[in-house]
Amino acid sequence: MVSIATNQRADIEQPTCTNQLDALANLCKASSDPLRLQVLRGLKNESFGVSELCSIFNIRQPALSHHLKVLAGAGLVATRREGNSIFYRRSERGTSGELAALKSQIFESVDNIELPSAAQNAMATLYEQRVENSYSFFAQNAHKFQQQQDLIASYTQYADTVAQVLRDAPLEHHGVALEVGPGDGSFLNELSAQFDQVVALDNAAEMLEQARSNAASANLGNITYIHGDTGSRELQRLQADCIVINMVLHHTPSPAQIFSDVASCLNPGGVVLVTDLCSHDQGWARENCGDLWLGFEPEDLAQWASDAGLEDITSVYLAQRNGFQIQVRLFGHSHNTKTNQER
Repeated sequence: MVSIATNQRADIEQPTCTNQLDALANLCKASSDPLRLQVLRGLKNESFGVSELCSIFNIRQPALSHHLKVLAGAGLVATRREGNSIFYRRSERGTSGELAALKSQIFESVDNIELPSAAQNAMATLYEQRVENSYSFFAQNAHKFQQQQDLIASYTQYADTVAQVLRDAPLEHHGVALEVGPGDGSFLNELSAQFDQVVALDNAAEMLEQARSNAASANLGNITYIHGDTGSRELQRLQADCIVINMVLHHTPSPAQIFSDVASCLNPGGVVLVTDLCSHDQGWARENCGDLWLGFEPEDLAQWASDAGLEDITSVYLAQRNGFQIQVRLFGHSHNTKTNQER
């Protein structure tokens, strides 16, 4: 009887052992190619489509697709659909135990490697194209901003929730608030009432002027306006108690970089309030609303925040009647984090 039981245990354990060996072999194989390691480095904080990666690394699509298949099979990259395109990003999650430690070490090692200058230049060009596409849309459509927003989610559909999350935020001070991409300035009314000083930042001069005009009509006198982005020099000296990013990330070329930038100018005890769309498949939003990204998985925002030294405080999800879903997220430094709540 003892011998039979022992054999049965061996039969049960054998497939598990084989699976672990196969996974380890795949991980080692995927990380044994210099080009694949460069791809992982390029995807450190970004998502790129196949054609974009081909231009960055100057490689034909069939060859790159093979490398991406190997990386995906090893769990090193994940995909997401953006309309008719597939975008790749690093897969930070999904591996447990000893292989998780090895995967983390692979990422840490490639992050210490500098990409060839040609790849860096190609990546910078892609960023510039994304920025130009977004800027051109808002420059041409500032006069009908509200109409464009209403196609997906009007401000009134999420404004009360965002305002309540802000009021409930565990803020230690109400000195300075920064709003990134204030649009027509609707939320500046809320910020102006709660903070001593408010900074409105927008890279579209036409939108910034619209926000300034509406704030003047509402007699808001504690607002400073900056024409630029989160990498602007003017923000290097700014330390804010609250940073608001409402329905902006899906218009930006690098959402992860936005998190990194704003975290660097956040006071201890401060919060970052982000409102954006959850992932969707409505490709028409690109042309009609100037969207660069078709929303985000909640885990993506959490990962970018974590990479920037921030953690979840509160998460609220709002379903829209047109099928879209909005996520309202509050992040703060780790010492400021409370138990995550979902409503």
